[in-house]
Amino acid sequence: AKPEAKPEAKPEAKPEAKATETKEEKPLTEEKKVEKKNPVVVFETTKGNIKLELYPEKTPVTVENFLRYVKDGFFEGTIVHRVVPNFVIQGGGFGEDLQRKNTLPPIQNEAAKGIKNLRGTISMARTPARDSATSQFFISLVDNPVLDYRGEIPEGWGYAAFGKVIEGMDVVDAIAALPRERLAPPFGEITKERVVFKKVYIEE
Repeated sequence: AKPEAKPEAKPEAKPEAKATETKEEKPLTEEKKVEKKNPVVVFETTKGNIKLELYPEKTPVTVENFLRYVKDGFFEGTIVHRVVPNFVIQGGGFGEDLQRKNTLPPIQNEAAKGIKNLRGTISMARTPARDSATSQFFISLVDNPVLDYRGEIPEGWGYAAFGKVIEGMDVVDAIAALPRERLAPPFGEITKERVVFKKVYIEE
């Protein structure tokens, strides 16, 4: 459990404070600089902005895949299409017209080497098949240990967490609290007022 807990702690450390302490001549601060190079992705939604730090060292395949969708503009105009209070909000697969978007091929499930599905983590959604994640992701509203890798059995494959909300968790909670309606599968419960990802980009 130790190595998985470590990345969780890193985003909590205040990056701004570190930046002011950085002195180029000291090799130790070089390491801090490398840590800070984790990509940060901003989702500008119709309910406010959500900022995510991703962990490519832990989950390289997942992060590369996700960033490719970001760079391609894939997520812009998609919606939060599933909300389960006290569990997750999910998006990244359907447009405002509720039509499924065409995706890249599915990727390897990195849950076994990823971080735990704690409140505020972003993870890849998938079908019951292990390596089936494409573009859809979810953000955990609570700690969700049931979604973590637990072993080499179908129920234990887990869902790959690959980053964490570093700003805008209040926006995530606000989305989860919106009035909902039930639609036919694959949607389940969705917000009556659709929450749209207007602009999604990598923060420089």
